[in-house]
Amino acid sequence: MCGIFGIAIRNGTVSREIVENALCSLAHRGPDDSGTVLLADTPDGQIGLAHTRLSIIDLSPCGHQPMQDEATGNWIVFNGEIYNFLELRAELETAGNRFHSHSDTEVILIAYRTWGTDSFRRLRGMFAFALWDASRRNLLLVRDPMGVKPLYYYHSDEHFLFASEVRTLLQTGLVPRNLDQNGVFTFLSFGSVYEPSTIVEGVSAVPAGHVLSFQKNRSQTSAYWNLIDYRASPNQSGDGQSNHHSPSSSENAERSLPHLLRDAVLSHLVSDVPVGVFLSGGIDSSSLVAIMSQAGVRASTFSLVFAEPEFNEAQYSRMIARLFGTDHHEIMVSQADALSAVPEALRAMDQPTIDGINTWLVSAKARAAGVKVALTGLGADEMFAGYSNFRRVPRMEKASANFAKLPPFMRRPLAASIAILGGKSDRNRKLSALAAREDATTHPYFLVRSLFTATERRALYAGDYETAERAMEALLQNSVAASTSLDPVNRVSYLESQWYMRNTLLRDSDFMSMAHGLELRVPFLDRALVEACFRIPGNRKVRGDRPKSMLLANLGVELPSQIVKRPKRGFTLPFERWLHGELKPMVADTISKNSASQSVLRARAAHEVWNRFLAGQTSWSRPWSLFVLNRWCEQNL
Repeated sequence: MCGIFGIAIRNGTVSREIVENALCSLAHRGPDDSGTVLLADTPDGQIGLAHTRLSIIDLSPCGHQPMQDEATGNWIVFNGEIYNFLELRAELETAGNRFHSHSDTEVILIAYRTWGTDSFRRLRGMFAFALWDASRRNLLLVRDPMGVKPLYYYHSDEHFLFASEVRTLLQTGLVPRNLDQNGVFTFLSFGSVYEPSTIVEGVSAVPAGHVLSFQKNRSQTSAYWNLIDYRASPNQSGDGQSNHHSPSSSENAERSLPHLLRDAVLSHLVSDVPVGVFLSGGIDSSSLVAIMSQAGVRASTFSLVFAEPEFNEAQYSRMIARLFGTDHHEIMVSQADALSAVPEALRAMDQPTIDGINTWLVSAKARAAGVKVALTGLGADEMFAGYSNFRRVPRMEKASANFAKLPPFMRRPLAASIAILGGKSDRNRKLSALAAREDATTHPYFLVRSLFTATERRALYAGDYETAERAMEALLQNSVAASTSLDPVNRVSYLESQWYMRNTLLRDSDFMSMAHGLELRVPFLDRALVEACFRIPGNRKVRGDRPKSMLLANLGVELPSQIVKRPKRGFTLPFERWLHGELKPMVADTISKNSASQSVLRARAAHEVWNRFLAGQTSWSRPWSLFVLNRWCEQNL
């Protein structure tokens, strides 16, 4: 895992100072090594590449980047891991290619030399890389299918920049420090900025599963993998060839789950440093340990243990550690530790988010304990219907369709009645919005995941509301339209994967873990497993009263009932209490000033959100979001 940066200048030369500053801003992502290269002048300008390295595979100097393919003159800077690099290497060696390192980075270079852009579909892993094709004078930015690793770019008349983090682009001084209006609007809507926008005007995310080509000062993107397409073509794998990992029917897909789960987890253990498992004692992380145990692998597990009994769930992680005989480590943390970490975690945010503080704390403690690579259960909920949304949203789809049949003069009083009789809770505000069909063009899923309703956003947002709303609705509606071939449960799975998981869970996990030079791996998002999960009818994933019953049925071993039946909680911090207590002065002062985001937030409406929280009429996440947005602006703009 690493940090990458690059710059292409149309006229003139690349400033080494800019490249070095960018390198410094990415040091936390790659504390083991770093490098830069300024390529010779080309007819189209000059290229500068920079890389910071967290050494995981091939720890020797041979894995140094930027890396060149001497046979072609191509260069690469790569962030991520390719889990099938040994298989690809063997195939490439059989074809007559020679290697100078044992790194997966060199495999990408030689695979591109051999197969061209078709090689990208053959990569199994999490990755974001830039590849300079010297003969074609073409700069390619490539991002993994599920969007596990981030990659951002900025294009002006004279410069083209890319980086692993938005803040690195700002550090160059070449990107104006302006808020992106659409980015802010999606943040208010969902608590994180939705791609392809970012919080910074002019900076965009390379879409997951896409290649961005920059040539002759022009850029264009094209997809090399799309979940819906590959689900519809079950006999084709990502490399376009017949693949036993891609079952040809829903029955075969379900029968293949034990193999696919085992293969996904074991493939993610490839490393030249020890790999641990974050064990919370929930179904997801316990499943990872169970699969490893069934394969004869003794896991090294790490659990965060709270000193305060009301937050301590160590009994569950200890139960799993004893059952599967792991090498278990407990990392003690107090509420005071967690609270004191908040300012540092806020500074680590690459983009504002209402989530992620917990990941920062877990990562900090794990890295201090000597962990460099860790598996997490992220993605299991999205693939195996673990959220309550998988039952709730399909019901809301039907209700929304019924509300749509009512004339407006009947919908309005119905919505008003829900608002009055149901009280002023966030849930009732959303039910009222559904009845009124305030977000008529979007799916009920987005209402469930919304932070502020349309009415609340209109009160808060000081920019061009209609333009921002139309842009967001068009963005969301595209994904709804793409998922029409899916059944209701798999449609929720698709939307969760495309939006909440990618823009909140994965993004937060990346920058909060990499703030400490810790690599997090997500086996449940292995591409073959994902494709198979989407071929299985949704009603088979939500049958019975057990959460994630399909995952549990295919582990090869039964988890204890105490683990399966425990309420879904995850690693939570007591923000509700903190905002009424220790954090109250800081949050109140920041919202009161509203200085950094005054161009996009109305001060009076922001005060009203804070007052509603103090009165117990809204959750902590609403004022926290306004606080985080202002803090991010103060720190970065």
